[in-house]
Amino acid sequence: MADAVVLEGPVDEAPARAERTGRGGRRPALAVLVVASAALYALYSLLRLRAFRASSYDLVIFDQAVRSYSRFERPVAMVKGVHNGFGPDFAILGDHFSPILALLAPFYWIHDGPGTLLVAQAVLFALAMVPIWRFAERRAGAAGAYCAAGAYALSWPVAEALAFDFHEVAFVPALSALMVERHDAGRRGQAAAAALALLLVKEDMGLLLAGFGLFLLTRRGDRRAGAAYVAGGLVATWLCSRVLIAAFGGDNDYYWAYGGLGPDLPRAAAHLLTHPWDALALLGSPPVKLGTMALLVLPLLLLPLCSPLTLTVLPLLAERMLASRFENWWQPSYHYNAFLIAVLVLAAVDGAARLRTRFAGPLRARFGNRRPPRRVPRALPAAGMLAATLAAVPFFAFAHLADPGLWRPNERARSAAAAAARIPDGALVEAPNTVGPALTGRTRVLLWDWQPRRAPWVIADVERLEFPFVAPGEQRRRVETLRAQGYREVFRSGGYVVLHRDAPEPW
Repeated sequence: MADAVVLEGPVDEAPARAERTGRGGRRPALAVLVVASAALYALYSLLRLRAFRASSYDLVIFDQAVRSYSRFERPVAMVKGVHNGFGPDFAILGDHFSPILALLAPFYWIHDGPGTLLVAQAVLFALAMVPIWRFAERRAGAAGAYCAAGAYALSWPVAEALAFDFHEVAFVPALSALMVERHDAGRRGQAAAAALALLLVKEDMGLLLAGFGLFLLTRRGDRRAGAAYVAGGLVATWLCSRVLIAAFGGDNDYYWAYGGLGPDLPRAAAHLLTHPWDALALLGSPPVKLGTMALLVLPLLLLPLCSPLTLTVLPLLAERMLASRFENWWQPSYHYNAFLIAVLVLAAVDGAARLRTRFAGPLRARFGNRRPPRRVPRALPAAGMLAATLAAVPFFAFAHLADPGLWRPNERARSAAAAAARIPDGALVEAPNTVGPALTGRTRVLLWDWQPRRAPWVIADVERLEFPFVAPGEQRRRVETLRAQGYREVFRSGGYVVLHRDAPEPW
């Protein structure tokens, strides 16, 4: 008879035992991994900024808001307010309730510019590896913990988030992993503090707390806490999205994306209860939703499906996958999947440990002392996760690091830099989506779009498609309209045109 294979190790340890490994959680190798990952993330992001691959939507939005915080003002993002019709004094708390961004304001006293946000995001993403390591070490040993942390560090959701500039999601992996890990270690107060901090990141983070509550409801001894997390998370989501956003001048229905279920939340909820099959249909329409959900668990060897901890991410995932508009929400690209990845890695580690415990007992009972089973290292599942993650790297954003154009600015990037250099400090300028980040540190940037904004300076791109236009021909027609309004050309190179008009600024 072939040798039996036993995967050893407990799943649920008592709180006192959970902290026993704490003294090993600050190993030098972990610090090196965190610092190296932060350096890689920052390098990639700053190279994208220098190569004019960053965008006004959304990097300039957050830059303008955090700069306002640094001046002890409301977090106004003129570029967002003007383009979306809210006005030049629009505070982004009326778009997304993310007051935690104020924590980044002091760093603008050191360096005032979008690079500060990119470096801060790099550090925040990397810090999530500390609670991931501590959680995994209790279940898979030190070697498995390093593999799990590495699988997170190189995961495609992190890569795609870094490739889409800066967002409030930067705070979520570390805080969500900390919430789970601290609760697992028996430090319930610290877990609750991390959960409260999550509520300051974005108006829908209450859904993540509600999902964590669902997980706790599956555990004896945690059901009262689970009910509190579910109730608190749902109340916080309603309060932030329906009261606080409106209080800051936002439109409560701006992001309503569930027309396939109903025109508002009460009727959509009623539709879900009476027609549950419609929800299943929405989860697969369009089919890319199924692809994104599969990509979230395949590099993790489907192990999250073996852990009830995966319940934590389901409400937040459903928020996106039940939508019938805002197609960015369900794409693998962009930053939305980074909200989930840290918890999914923890769930994968927990799922592997549960499988190990599930099969170890029956195998021991079957073979008894007749023949010692051959042991498989506890780190093996995490090592498999890391290997699968590495295999996926060339298919996502980190593959851009092999692009020579990222390291050496090409002719278009040099032309864009020359066009940006023609804009005087402090000026109001309409700039293409990819040029705005180069100007936001020293000028007042508006997005160059199809509406006349009457800014004295305009940079136009007449060769390559720029958001929000639908074709380069539309961009060229926009330039001709500006000429007819009295703008004169003062620079042209590489497809970029700089236009100027002597007129008072509108704001």
